[in-house]
Amino acid sequence: MATLPNKLIQFINESPSPYHVVNSCKSILNNNGFRELKEDETWNIEKSGRYYVTRNSSTIIAFAVGGEYKNGNGFTIVGSHTDSPCLKVKPVTLKERHGYIQLGVQAYGGGIWHTWFDRNLKLAGRVIVRCDDGNIKERLLHINRPLLCIPNCCIHLNRDTNEKFGPNKENHLLPILATSVKAELNKPSSSKKSGSDSMKCDKDKSNVNSAVGRHHNLLTELISKELGVLPDNILDFDLSLSDYQPACIGGVLEEFIHAPRLDNQFNAYCATEALIGVLDTLSGDTNVRVVAMYDNEECGSQSAQGAQSAFTEYVLRRISQSNIGPTNNKSSYEIAIAKSLLVSADQSHAIHPNYPEKHEDNHKPAFHGGVVIKTNSNQRYATTDVTATVLREIASMVDVPIQEYVVKNDSACGSTIGPIQSAQMGIRTVDIGCAQLAMHSIREMCSTTSVNHNVELLKGFFEHYPSVYNSFQMEDATI
Repeated sequence: MATLPNKLIQFINESPSPYHVVNSCKSILNNNGFRELKEDETWNIEKSGRYYVTRNSSTIIAFAVGGEYKNGNGFTIVGSHTDSPCLKVKPVTLKERHGYIQLGVQAYGGGIWHTWFDRNLKLAGRVIVRCDDGNIKERLLHINRPLLCIPNCCIHLNRDTNEKFGPNKENHLLPILATSVKAELNKPSSSKKSGSDSMKCDKDKSNVNSAVGRHHNLLTELISKELGVLPDNILDFDLSLSDYQPACIGGVLEEFIHAPRLDNQFNAYCATEALIGVLDTLSGDTNVRVVAMYDNEECGSQSAQGAQSAFTEYVLRRISQSNIGPTNNKSSYEIAIAKSLLVSADQSHAIHPNYPEKHEDNHKPAFHGGVVIKTNSNQRYATTDVTATVLREIASMVDVPIQEYVVKNDSACGSTIGPIQSAQMGIRTVDIGCAQLAMHSIREMCSTTSVNHNVELLKGFFEHYPSVYNSFQMEDATI
């Protein structure tokens, strides 16, 4: 049987884009008896039922209804995100300069962009196609081979590159797809043109709704072959570049995970694994167990599929107003939120042996040290003394060690979906993560034990939160 770290690695290798993350989660959920719901259809929610709903195919909310649930009971929620910093393909990509065919890309999120240089890069994402019957559908694309590269400028022509290297994101991050000469030589003789026209896309031949006129022939033909569709039937796409090198376990003691997109596929996988890992106790639960994974966290979450949208509230309201228990209480959603807790699970910063000054002396999360509670008095994290206490109580029940993290006063603090969801819904929240190095690099690093710690803690959260909630006696009647 595959270990959790190995299952995480497989998950990451199969999920080079948010669309693939959601698809991978759907596969796990489908194999464990979950049923897909549609936003534009009526839902029939039942006790002990297992469901999920997606938006934009890049955000997913899965939930399992407790066997003892009734409307007005709480939600036990784990939130994470499906996206990671990357280079996204522009709507018009044609770039030919000095004999090279390049791809126009946008820098998405706050990546460490110098790490993208001299890497083998592949393409993945979603493609919108017109089918033979005239209907329009979406298709997943994962071209798992080294297609592109962003070469460095040699040190002989850039002598101070080791002292200061700050690439211009518009000019220096353009990947090379091919050479113009080779592209011309590879054309069938009947399609060759003369002069500069030979290197351009067939804009004059393309359907006005087709992507052919916006991209080089090499790109559209590559996609058409991969998907088995005509180039003119490719209407649009949302594609991103990702590291071709697979995730792996490394270190002399095989204690490290080296992988792209640990932030935040690590927690997307762990949350899903925890949800299915405690289905055997669902029949006795009074709450609804929820996993929510959002797109666009890396650029602020302000989208229809982001954590700032009303998607989560719509889903939770529909559950609260289902036919389970009292149906005439118009306040069932608000009552449920007061009884609920959101664990916002996003990665944390491990102490770095080469940069120890970046951490405050009393807050140095370490590999193998347990799950990290993240706190910020300026509300960049939504953790409070009460929500942290709840999590520590649960951690002690399942024997998972806990670490603490606050950013130094002289450093800026990042943020995540926790404060957004907490403010949007008025839900109590604790921000957690597991310690990793090289966050937002094209290749990140964490420990194998973190996977087990995280899954066990989240399983414990799903199982024990209702009883821990009932043990708290606060003046406002809620934790």
